[in-house]
Amino acid sequence: MNFKHLRYFWTVAKAGGVMRAGEQLHTTPQTLSGQIKQLEEWLGHDLFRKRGRGLELTSEGRVALGYAEQIFTLGDELEKSIRLSRGHAKPLEFRVGVADSIAKSVAYHLLEPALGMPEQVHMTCQEGKFPELIAQLSLHKLDLVLADEPVSKKIGVKAFNHPLGTSGMSFFCAPGLKTQLQGSFPQCLQGAPMLIQGPMSSVRQQLDHWFNKYQLQPRLVGEFDDSALMNAFGREGRGVFTSPTVLDEETTAQFGVEVIGRTTELVEEFFAISVERRITHPCVAAITKAAKADLFGK
Repeated sequence: MNFKHLRYFWTVAKAGGVMRAGEQLHTTPQTLSGQIKQLEEWLGHDLFRKRGRGLELTSEGRVALGYAEQIFTLGDELEKSIRLSRGHAKPLEFRVGVADSIAKSVAYHLLEPALGMPEQVHMTCQEGKFPELIAQLSLHKLDLVLADEPVSKKIGVKAFNHPLGTSGMSFFCAPGLKTQLQGSFPQCLQGAPMLIQGPMSSVRQQLDHWFNKYQLQPRLVGEFDDSALMNAFGREGRGVFTSPTVLDEETTAQFGVEVIGRTTELVEEFFAISVERRITHPCVAAITKAAKADLFGK
C-alpha cells in the first residue's frame, strides 16, 4: 500500500472535500483525485461517491477511514515518543491497572507517590475487572495491577503478589441517619438501611458472614460495584456504608458523615501485582515503599 495515497484519502475524508484538502496539503484537486483513484484501484473498491456538489464515503470508505485514523494516530504517537526536544529527557512510562473494586481514594493514595518522584513520569491509568487487568499484565501491556485480592496460581499467569498493607473497616452514615439508629454498635445496624459492596468485592463475603455472626439483619437498600457512588448515596443519608479505616478522616471530611463504629474483623487487603518477582520499576518501588511506610504503616 502507498501510504501517501492513504494520507491523501484520510485528509479528504476529514476535510469534507477535495478543494479544502488540497489547500491543507498544498496540492491541486486534480493531483488528489488522481492519487485517491490509484488507492481505490489498489483496494478494488470506490471509497467516495458524489452527493450533490460534494463527496460522501462509501461503506468501504468508512471502513478505510477507521483504519487510516488508527494508522496516523499511531504515527503521531510514535513521532511524539521518539522525536524529543534537545535537553528534554524522555518521561518514564508507567502503565497501571486498578481493579474497579478498589475505592478511588485508596487508589489515589497508592498511586500518588509515583508522580512525586524526581524524574518525570507519564502515568497511564486503566480501571477494569481484575481478570481482565491480569490478562493485560501477562501480555506486558501493564507494568502493575493494584487489587484487593492476590493473583492465584490457578489462572496460569506468571505474576507476583507484592502485599501493600491491610485495613479494618469503618461504618459511616449521615448525621441525620445516625440519630435514628438504636443502641450501640454493632447492634444499631439491626434493621438499619444499608449500602454495601457488590458481590464481586473481596469485602462483601466477609460482611455477609459478619452480619450472621452478630445476628444482624440490616435493611439492604443498594449494592454497588463503584464505592464512590455508594459513598455519595451514604452522604445523602440513604444508608449506612463501609470504607477502609485508613480513610476515616478523609471520608468524614469529604462526605460530611460520621463514624458509627469500626471493626478489625472485616479486613481489606491491597496488593501490587507485577510480572517482576523483584521490583525494579521505579514507580512500583515508590508505591510499595510509601504504602507500607505511610498509608498502612500509621
